[in-house]
Amino acid sequence: MSNGTLYLVATPIGNLADASPRALETLAQADLVACEDTRTTRTLLARHGIAAQTLALHAHNERAATERLIEALREGKRVALVSDAGTPAISDPGALAVAAAHRAGMRVVPIPGPSAALAAYSASGYVAERVLFAGFLPAARAARRKALAELDVAWPVIFFEAPHRVLEAVEDLAQRYGAAREIVIARELTKLYEEIARMPLGEARAWLLAAAHRQQGEFVLVLGPAAPVAADDAARALAEGERVLGVLLEALAPSEAARLAARLSGAPRKALYDKALEVAGKTRRGGR
Repeated sequence: MSNGTLYLVATPIGNLADASPRALETLAQADLVACEDTRTTRTLLARHGIAAQTLALHAHNERAATERLIEALREGKRVALVSDAGTPAISDPGALAVAAAHRAGMRVVPIPGPSAALAAYSASGYVAERVLFAGFLPAARAARRKALAELDVAWPVIFFEAPHRVLEAVEDLAQRYGAAREIVIARELTKLYEEIARMPLGEARAWLLAAAHRQQGEFVLVLGPAAPVAADDAARALAEGERVLGVLLEALAPSEAARLAARLSGAPRKALYDKALEVAGKTRRGGR
């Protein structure tokens, strides 16, 4: 018996009418549908008159469920993998199962379709040659601020955020990137109460507080690109950053010194960190 095929099926992120004909055909022909929440997926299947055997595959059972999924593939079955909404295995369970299928020599076929991250970015209006998808930020505020420090890039950054943390998230974004940098807040995409608003980070907190419903639902945040810096300004910032760095390195570790020097001068943290490591290396060699 030949091996089966694992289909990664993108499903609607809100409006059930967004399911593509190919996605529905794949689900209808599947011998097994592995899904994050069987209740959610059965609602979609029932809407389109599809009767399919389902298997729960979520964050708490992914390893065990993956074994059953691979066993079904080895029996020659067609297996569809879906998440509750959007494209599976992107900030959702499923990546372990896909990796296992590859290791087992199974055929993996993506059935593209809805993606909340790409939908929000396409509606942002930001023009950039590249974009960074950062998924969910850490829940704890200290960890979130540390993560933002590591995402200090010039191009747009896409985040997912939970409703009970979105206010703190935009506050931390404003503190990290400044009030003038723009953000797009996309709430309840494709659903009845969809809202997409673009504004400076300094206005985001007030926008969320302006109406109670604005902190409800599912969120995608798109941080706009940083304003271009003139070459002379960048050179001056780097020179100032290196000056401050030299002082801070007398008392702090390279990573912390670079972080503070970047914040004080506006110079790129990575450039200052590389310089800090260089200085630290010379100091160690000089001490031998």
